[in-house]
Amino acid sequence: MSVQTAVPIEFSDAAARKVKALVEEEENPNLKLRVYVTGGGCSGFQYGFTFDEKVNDGDTTIDKDQVTLVVDPMSLQYLLGGEVDYTEGLEGSRFLVNNPNATTTCGCGASFTV
Repeated sequence: MSVQTAVPIEFSDAAARKVKALVEEEENPNLKLRVYVTGGGCSGFQYGFTFDEKVNDGDTTIDKDQVTLVVDPMSLQYLLGGEVDYTEGLEGSRFLVNNPNATTTCGCGASFTV
C-alpha cells in the first residue's frame, strides 16, 4: 500500500519538461533545478534558479518525469504551497514561481514581499 503525501511546492509539467530538455542538452543526468529565495530585488525578496548536482542535508526534493526540483529549508518556508513553472512569451522564456504567500510582487515577478 502506498501513502500519498502532500508536496510542499508543486513542480509544473512545463517546468519539468524544460528541466528535462536542459539536462539532456548538458548530457549530465545528475543536474537538478534548485530554486531559492534571497534578500533583495525591488520588493524585498527575490527568487533564484540554478542547476546543481548536489542535494544538501535538509533540502526538500520533488521528483517529476525523471527530473528533480531542490529547495533548501530557508527558502521552502517562503515557497510553501507555491508552484515552480516555466513560461514562454513576449517577455522571453523563464522559470517562475506562483507564490500564494507573496503579498506583493514586482512587475517582472522576480521579487516579492510576504
